[in-house]
Amino acid sequence: MHKEFQPTVYLLASAYNGTLYLGVSSHLLQRIAQHRDGTFEGFSKKYDVHRLVWFVQHAAVEQAILREKQIKKWRRAWKVDLIEEDNPRWRDLAEDFGFEPL
Repeated sequence: MHKEFQPTVYLLASAYNGTLYLGVSSHLLQRIAQHRDGTFEGFSKKYDVHRLVWFVQHAAVEQAILREKQIKKWRRAWKVDLIEEDNPRWRDLAEDFGFEPL
């Protein structure tokens, strides 16, 4: 299912039901590594938000950016519902790609 170079919208969390970060990247695994090692500056670094709890891949960058903008406008409860639909325990999905547990 996962291709390394594919536009992806993703949600990170600090912990179960914790602080959320929404992002978009064409290189999900590389971006997750940057979030985790602190080389991706900003909100996620400041608030220690590194757990991959949801992502969806798109065929085109434009689609991914539109989806990210749409979700950014959502209420937190809707984002939580989106996560819990497929990941009710907020498991760190990055572990499925070989990342160390947090």
